[in-house]
Amino acid sequence: MAVDYAALKKGGFMRQKQKNNFSLRLQVVGGNLTAENLIKIAEVAEKYGDGHVHLTSRQSVEIPFIKLENVDEVKEELAKGGCKPGVCGPRVRTVTACQGNQICPSGNIDTYAIAKELDSRYYARELPHKFKFGVTGCQNNCLKAEENDVGIKGATVVEWDKPSCIMCGVCVKACREGAITEENGELVLDTEKCNYCGRCVKACPTEAWKGETGYLVSFGGLFGNRIHKGEELLPVITSEEQLFRVTDAAIQFFDNHAKPSERFQLTLERVGLDEFKKVLKEAYDG
Repeated sequence: MAVDYAALKKGGFMRQKQKNNFSLRLQVVGGNLTAENLIKIAEVAEKYGDGHVHLTSRQSVEIPFIKLENVDEVKEELAKGGCKPGVCGPRVRTVTACQGNQICPSGNIDTYAIAKELDSRYYARELPHKFKFGVTGCQNNCLKAEENDVGIKGATVVEWDKPSCIMCGVCVKACREGAITEENGELVLDTEKCNYCGRCVKACPTEAWKGETGYLVSFGGLFGNRIHKGEELLPVITSEEQLFRVTDAAIQFFDNHAKPSERFQLTLERVGLDEFKKVLKEAYDG
């Protein structure tokens, strides 16, 4: 019987060098797995693989050396532990995320909540080529947002509340960009230098710096055979509704204009960045 290798790849089973052996990629959202997931993955790796798993560069798990005749049984067994096969090929891939503000002191946004929403909206969507989302919580950029077709970075838009300030200078020292200076008994924020890291808000002992969280979004990242740092083409986005209007617009632009096997950045170069900016502005403005 003929083997439909394309269907297997679409379902996360990637052919290995060894005949009739497959490495199964699992669906993981934002790098999070439960203890139940991990136990089941270990059991399947022992029973159906060679006893080891591979942690991918995009926070997924692969179980190598799955035999062709065990594919269906493996899927059934994994489901008992709440695990699902992932996807490969020309579609939206695993959504990656750092730990965000629910765990990390530096985080500006709940990265996992955003990752789950992106996954719900787009995961496994068929497209002309693969498409990657990544979410990072702050300017430390642990997740390297600009490597992704669409990268989302947590931001904090800050404002100084003079009556609450005791002029201790902690914020001046905390700002790595030199955006805050003291002049004639006043604190001055240089908005051209501010990178929305939010360190001043977190450092201030009297809450004299007020912050509104938001999102910086980059587009067109490539880190494979060709490297291109994703570009921020919009001001800070200040609501989830606005954020998802923008991500909807970006992925639809790719779907509408990309040629088969053409990555997002190459589509933008061919069609023209000005055309894309028009679509983004409409989404941004609502």
